[in-house]
Amino acid sequence: MPQEATGDERRITGARSSTGGGTAAGVRAERRPLLRTLAPAAIVLGLAALVLGFIPPTHLLGAIAGVVGLPLSLYSQLVSTSTNERWLNVVGMVGSFVGLAFAVSHGGFTL
Repeated sequence: MPQEATGDERRITGARSSTGGGTAAGVRAERRPLLRTLAPAAIVLGLAALVLGFIPPTHLLGAIAGVVGLPLSLYSQLVSTSTNERWLNVVGMVGSFVGLAFAVSHGGFTL
């Protein structure tokens, strides 16, 4: 019959206990609901910048969405805790950057 590992051995080997102790990242995201909304906001702004920057009459809105979305997705990438959030952040970053580039090529911040 195998013996139960002691507390010191669990810390050394990284084994989890059966009591379901949460990770620090999970606790951090549960306490701050803003962290959970950053990645979806980044992807929404990135896709909005991409679509609005591609259409020439809406280049101003696309440029604004790109300028707001890119730093937001970079900050969201900095504080992200899961791989799923990081995927959304990268898609939002690329969308914001490409949308901003399209918007600038169609006139940028001019009316």
